[in-house]
Amino acid sequence: MSRETAEAWLRDNLDVSRETLDCLAQLEAATLAANAEQNLIAQSTVETFWDRHILDSAQLLPFAADCPGAWVDLGSGAGFPGLVVALLSDRPVTLVEVRRKRAEHLESLCVELGLAGRVTVLKAKVEQVSTGPFAVISARAFAPLDRLFALAEKLAGPSTLWLLPKGRSVASELDTAARTWQGSFRTVPSITDPEGAIVIASNVRPR
Repeated sequence: MSRETAEAWLRDNLDVSRETLDCLAQLEAATLAANAEQNLIAQSTVETFWDRHILDSAQLLPFAADCPGAWVDLGSGAGFPGLVVALLSDRPVTLVEVRRKRAEHLESLCVELGLAGRVTVLKAKVEQVSTGPFAVISARAFAPLDRLFALAEKLAGPSTLWLLPKGRSVASELDTAARTWQGSFRTVPSITDPEGAIVIASNVRPR
């Protein structure tokens, strides 16, 4: 999907302004500039940045429309989906990233993008985070579902919405997680990955 197609989706589905699109372009430029030093994103995704990173992140927002409040993104890495969520909404967002250089990169980006007052970067393991509960929890390419729930359960309340993009392993991960976790689970197809899906979960708790 081209940048123009991605921008059209953002305008049509999220009413994104030209100013915000410019901020997303600024995020792209800063990420690509830092990528050679930190290997923030796979080289294979550089040419499809708007599809693979921006739109892949933005597609989560409509599912959280009825869950206002603070959003936490676990294992934020290069800032996806967390920074895109922050640019496309007025939510307070917490980015959890244990790797020092990546956390410092995220802090620098927050200043550059004018998000420092609303986005918190925590250089910590997920199990070390003591704030919460959060309205929404996201995590992309972080951990299998059963391990993710075990690490992050304390960050959630009964009404917390989990938005978890997954690849082709989604069915097997759900089957494994169902052995030890219960709640409301459903999947919707990803608009950026024909083999992927988004796991949408709530009221997640141990069996």
